[in-house]
Amino acid sequence: MKVLKRIYKYIAIISLFFSISQLSANAHIPSPKHEVRAVWLTTIGGLDWPHSYARSENSVKIQKKELCDILDKLKKANINTVLLQTRIRGTVIYPSAYEPWDGSMSGIPGLSPGYDPLAFAIDECHKRGMELHAWVVTIPIGRWNNTGCTKLRYKYPNMIKRIGDEGYINPEHPQAGSYIADICGEITENYDIDGIHLDYIRYPETWNRKINRRQGREYITGIVKMIHNRVKGRKPWVKISCSPIGKFDDLTRYRSHGWNAYTTVCQDAQGWLQDGFMDELFPMIYFKGNQFYPFALDWKENSNGRIICAGLGIYFMSDKEKDWDVELFKRKMNVLRANGMGHAFFRSRFFTENIKGIYDLTSDEIDKNPALIPPMTWQWNVKPSAPSSMTITNTKTGYLICWSGAKDMSDGTYLSYNIYSSPSYPVDIDDARNIIATRYLKQEIFIAHERNKRPRYYAVTAMDRYGNESQPISIPPKTTKENRSYLLKNDGKTLSVPQKTNILSADYLIIETLQGGIVATRPYIDKTADISNLSEGMYVLRSLGQKGITHRLGTFIIKRH
Repeated sequence: MKVLKRIYKYIAIISLFFSISQLSANAHIPSPKHEVRAVWLTTIGGLDWPHSYARSENSVKIQKKELCDILDKLKKANINTVLLQTRIRGTVIYPSAYEPWDGSMSGIPGLSPGYDPLAFAIDECHKRGMELHAWVVTIPIGRWNNTGCTKLRYKYPNMIKRIGDEGYINPEHPQAGSYIADICGEITENYDIDGIHLDYIRYPETWNRKINRRQGREYITGIVKMIHNRVKGRKPWVKISCSPIGKFDDLTRYRSHGWNAYTTVCQDAQGWLQDGFMDELFPMIYFKGNQFYPFALDWKENSNGRIICAGLGIYFMSDKEKDWDVELFKRKMNVLRANGMGHAFFRSRFFTENIKGIYDLTSDEIDKNPALIPPMTWQWNVKPSAPSSMTITNTKTGYLICWSGAKDMSDGTYLSYNIYSSPSYPVDIDDARNIIATRYLKQEIFIAHERNKRPRYYAVTAMDRYGNESQPISIPPKTTKENRSYLLKNDGKTLSVPQKTNILSADYLIIETLQGGIVATRPYIDKTADISNLSEGMYVLRSLGQKGITHRLGTFIIKRH
């Protein structure tokens, strides 16, 4: 069987090189509906973010805006996953019961920046339909006398090992796994993250091991298993991933030249996929030619149906010695896509600063269309029910699309929605070109009219935290004619309010913007409501009951001239 497996792998590698030979740098591979597109967003030393310290109310605003500007750029390029460095070197960017603040946020190690950067980043990513994975550096804890290492040495003197001027958690120490699992558990329990991303979950290459490789792999795997159990026991929809060395091991025809995950640093990442300890891998394949393509295929061949997103070292385009060209990455991304793999950029700044045109290439060509993240069907594979009602209100400036009635069949915390649009009916939700919004959190969206464009049809699906997607709800052509009678009537001063029913037990009316911001509340006692102090524009009217339950009553436009 082993011989047959090697033969099949050899045939697969030959097939890969045939596909590469057919793929010029200008080849066009259709954009898939499901694909991970990620960036590592580094916080250590403020390399990617932040670029200023937060010590006052104003400086907090500046720091937050820096992140929002980065996320806006990533969203525009259809990046759907942000790997945010959360644990740095025995220090963190959130208020922790275990470790001190990293100095990257406030400029002073151990000092809070005055807000919670992790919570803020999660909210901002989710607003943009992107996943946020907490990037946790596991084994290294920084310079021997720095804050993180010093505090850990004081608390666990026997768990820390010194190599040169650096401190490391000893993977062989009995408390190592439970301690790192405590950090991951704390993040998972306290934050609405989408993933825990483990970095440096391996032996340092300079470690003088006294045990054999098999034992070394058992120690590292034991830590991974403890993290898996802690995270999945709290929130099973949270993805667990890591960034292994880019080459798993030597291949039959291609050597790793002594630098690989399995043999060199005891990192059995492919085994973690097969044993169910990992949902996703981001192998750091920062190589080219025969040191990239066959090793990338090896990860895919041994993925066990899990997600593989290859790490691309775009920073080499800024390296004066290596000076890699952007066309090299164009071909890599095409080959990865042709073989069902995503791509992740290291690091964010090199991407958003458009080094050698990498941002333009990605946003305008390779990732021109949005993509959903592949569902974790191995964890949960029951689709949510589709929305059961949908309305489209055609106004002078655009369409207001509203829906409701979807039901989550999983044990996730909430549903999100994907919105599709097409000039033909029915809307094909399998065509990535029809995606206009992903992981959308509200049940209504306003889409402005485009000049000289054909009328379009819309479809909405519900999606659970595992990425399982419902069947679409859509409105046939005969019901989408322009009809503004759905709008609640008003004269600019007084709004006509739907009459209460016995079913609708509500004491108040809430008036919101289309973005969900509450601008006014009124008592729900008459058939009218005063809107004389509201600005011109479009609003949503909701009822509010004693138990905090709201119902959408309709929309209205205030236009006084």
